[in-house]
Amino acid sequence: MRIVALAGGIGGARFLRGLLAAVGPQDEITVIGNTGDDIHLYGLKVCPDLDTVMYTLGGGIHEEQGWGRTDETWSIKAEMKEYGVGPEWFGLGDRDFATHLVRSQMLTAGYSLSQVTEALCVRWKPGVRLLPMSDGRVETHVRITDEQGTRAIHFQEYWVRLHAAVDAEAIIPVGADTAKPAPGVLEAIAAADVILFPPSNPVVSIGTILAVPGIREAVAAAPAPVVGLSPIIGGAPVRGMADKVLAAVGVEATAEAVALNYGATLIDGWLVDTADQDSVAAVEAAGIACRAVPLLMTDVEATAEMARAALALAEQVRK
Repeated sequence: MRIVALAGGIGGARFLRGLLAAVGPQDEITVIGNTGDDIHLYGLKVCPDLDTVMYTLGGGIHEEQGWGRTDETWSIKAEMKEYGVGPEWFGLGDRDFATHLVRSQMLTAGYSLSQVTEALCVRWKPGVRLLPMSDGRVETHVRITDEQGTRAIHFQEYWVRLHAAVDAEAIIPVGADTAKPAPGVLEAIAAADVILFPPSNPVVSIGTILAVPGIREAVAAAPAPVVGLSPIIGGAPVRGMADKVLAAVGVEATAEAVALNYGATLIDGWLVDTADQDSVAAVEAAGIACRAVPLLMTDVEATAEMARAALALAEQVRK
């Protein structure tokens, strides 16, 4: 079985760990990773979502945080602060710095982001084929209004520094409209037996991937069933502040609303948590097969059960 998953950072990475536990060694998983969260810091190219997938599946993630490296130290960050060089609000640990140094050196030498990601994965052996959504530069920005007026800031500043405390007025994937899918992305989608949308942020993770010209169209045209898992349980995000960015695109923070925002032209099936059983009928009325199952990723086995439910639903709706 050839499975393609569109994934962001923590939620996507943890779901993928469960997916790997749910499938057999003969199955092939291709992950199309969000690069809209990418940011340049200290002259380095930082790819938070790609790295979170790589570290999580490779056994190097800081489990409690869900991001960054385990057994991390912070000497470089402390020294940068002594020099008065920021930003202080974004934490890059010493081990993590090494990844960004290698990536940036390879990019400067002329390798593409796809080639660099493949090289980094040689060390981590994530058990999946990890592809960036695009080799081009795409950065998600957020329009806000605060004491400085109306302005657009990088998504990382909005999420990490401001903790989404200010309302998001618009989400702008800068560069997405002229970006091209990375090599292998469209081919993987066309050849897939199943396409999954993990419980990643539907706006700034999966939504940004779909904003790259050709990817949404490829998913919609794919012969494989497309099944998503709700990142919203009981009207609230499972993790993070997805409700803030959903509001920016006019979507309620409910499992039903997220499914309808994707729409029946894009997804064939949708899993909601048992807490949202009442939304099943409305989702199905929109032409999307829907089932209610436990969706809290409390451990790997619980997550594997979620993955099995998604794959089972895919079989039921297979075109």
